[in-house]
Amino acid sequence: MIEKIAHKLTRKPKLVAAIAVLMLIPAIIGFAATRINYDILSYLPQDLPSSQGEQLLEDPFQMAATSMLVVDGMPSGYTNDLLNAIRDVPGVSNAIWVSNLVGVQIPTDMIPASFRDMFFSGDATMMIIQYDHPGASDETMQAIEDVRSICNEKCFLAGFSVVIKDTRDVMDSELPLFVGLAVLLALLAMSVTLESTVLPLVFLASIGMAVVYNFGTNIFLGEISYITKAIAAVLQLGVTMDYSIFLYRRYEEERLHYDDKRDAMAQAIIAAFRSLSGSSLTTIAGFLALCFMQLTLGRDIGIVMAKGVVLGVATVILVLPSLVLIFDRQIDKHKHKTLIPSFHRLNGFILRRRVMLALLAVVLFFPAVYSQNHADIYYKLDESLPRDLPSIVSNEKLKNDFDMATSHFIVLRDDLSAGEMGEMEDRLEAVPGITSVVSYHRILGTGIPDFFIPSEVRDLLKQGGYQLMMVNSSYEPATDQVSAQLDSMNAILHEYDPAAMITGEGAMYRDLIDTTAVDFTVTNYISIAAIFLIIAIVFQSITIPAVLVATIELAIFINQGCCYFTGTSIPFIAPTIISCVQLGATVDYAILMTSRFQEELRKGQSRMEAIRTAADASDASIVTSALVLFCATLGVSFVSSIDLIGAICVMLARGALISALVSIFLMPAILCVCEPLFNKTSRHWRTVPPHRSKALPGKTPEALPQESQPAEHR
Repeated sequence: MIEKIAHKLTRKPKLVAAIAVLMLIPAIIGFAATRINYDILSYLPQDLPSSQGEQLLEDPFQMAATSMLVVDGMPSGYTNDLLNAIRDVPGVSNAIWVSNLVGVQIPTDMIPASFRDMFFSGDATMMIIQYDHPGASDETMQAIEDVRSICNEKCFLAGFSVVIKDTRDVMDSELPLFVGLAVLLALLAMSVTLESTVLPLVFLASIGMAVVYNFGTNIFLGEISYITKAIAAVLQLGVTMDYSIFLYRRYEEERLHYDDKRDAMAQAIIAAFRSLSGSSLTTIAGFLALCFMQLTLGRDIGIVMAKGVVLGVATVILVLPSLVLIFDRQIDKHKHKTLIPSFHRLNGFILRRRVMLALLAVVLFFPAVYSQNHADIYYKLDESLPRDLPSIVSNEKLKNDFDMATSHFIVLRDDLSAGEMGEMEDRLEAVPGITSVVSYHRILGTGIPDFFIPSEVRDLLKQGGYQLMMVNSSYEPATDQVSAQLDSMNAILHEYDPAAMITGEGAMYRDLIDTTAVDFTVTNYISIAAIFLIIAIVFQSITIPAVLVATIELAIFINQGCCYFTGTSIPFIAPTIISCVQLGATVDYAILMTSRFQEELRKGQSRMEAIRTAADASDASIVTSALVLFCATLGVSFVSSIDLIGAICVMLARGALISALVSIFLMPAILCVCEPLFNKTSRHWRTVPPHRSKALPGKTPEALPQESQPAEHR
């Protein structure tokens, strides 16, 4: 079947290329129609109390999207006019200020203390703004933009939804730079490692199509996260480049055996399909492990990237051959020498000290594991944003003027007695760090009759059998202080209403911390187990996958441990992504060398001769592969002003480099030392199985010249 397809693809390359280009049209439409989610907290499991409370804030209270507007040093008349203007903004459901309650004409000193402390601080006053739609919706983003447009420079709009708005604006402005710089640096890397000036452009065209196809098919997911949008394209570029290199290398080899270059390409397609369909499984397994995260952001990234690898392989098999045939003359015309040096002498040095280097690998595990476990991690998302963003400045203003670093929203039943409410409010106010408690009972406690309370204020705090309390805290979200504070508040609330729920940034960040702690362990074990199983099947061995996975895990530990030694704080999602992606994408460096080592042993070479040949043949391919992934991801960190994106890409780039160094400097020594163990614990380690004549999946075909073997095992 694949033979017939390969023959037809190579007979009409221009037609195939034209169809591939036309397919970009629906893909671009799908990409444009896919919504981008900028609210990471929305990916929390929906059965958590904080998530359930958030749903109640949305319906019936319409408080899930709430922001605070601080007006500094302006007369009350201006603030009242601004209030009325904001209430007319499309997408704004309500705006609350003291004029809603007691009227703008009453002097500040005569306003009840509970309101005065809530809405005034020195020369600054604050109003609460509610929106019709969820906090990360397009409608709320536009409403925030409209509210800002009618405010002057002394107005500061704060809140989580406003942070999301600024995050989206930054991402939209920087994404073209992400992709552009990644392409430029990847092109530079390929220019020095490949032998043609035109060939990298052909490869980028093919991979660019695969990236567009991948993003276009995201429409079936409905939406993707902004983190996925930021890193998926450059990661797909770096991870799948090897597939293109393998196809072209095999095509160059087959041209020596065929007069018609189309027949040579057909044979290259057959070889690429058989090899890449198996060897890409480790990368796919690494990405799919992310789908087991409770935080569904992992599933978002995992599905998109696994789909990207599949589409990358498909594009290499179906589209790239046509592009190579079309531009074959230009590729040959602009050939040059590569700048990758020979590693022969280096490998001789490594093998002479093989026992020492193998022991070094074991010793390195101890500081690597310790430093990885003690790297500083942050969870508060706005810490990753530039400090001069309007939302960050406004949040600092709210914190400093009103002592409101965090706002807890409490949803509880509305039939509690006045005595129970008063007692509960007093106990909540006594919790360390609590600065104020706002509730319907507190408003009535000022002596205002129930019928005198405006309906908009009553609807704000009482709906559908529930009542809402807003408890302000001086503690920052995602800190141990807030966690202890939430424990104390829950203990108090559940004495009066066992079903009461606390939500808001503080509660959701704590659930985020608890969830990701479990996710990191689960996804790490799943990715290790899946890749272990794949390698075990390929090599029919238990010890080989243990050694290969352990070696790449060492590289992962070193990568994450670098953050500990440099004192760098990393975002919470980075360790989980790095552990799965780096293992899946770079374990193939080890597979490549091990496959060639086994091949040379089966040819009858001695252990030292076989590993020397395998290392000499594999090192250049590993360098090319790692360099492209390094350049593609490192470029994003140069441009991104969002530390969450930049930190992930820095770790991906550093991980590719460390995995390559471990594979080049430690892997030959480890394989050589462990070879007797492999021979005793593996089936057909030194002999070709009698019932198998074709190359093993993930194994480089024997006919491929040693000096030009690509790192196809991606």
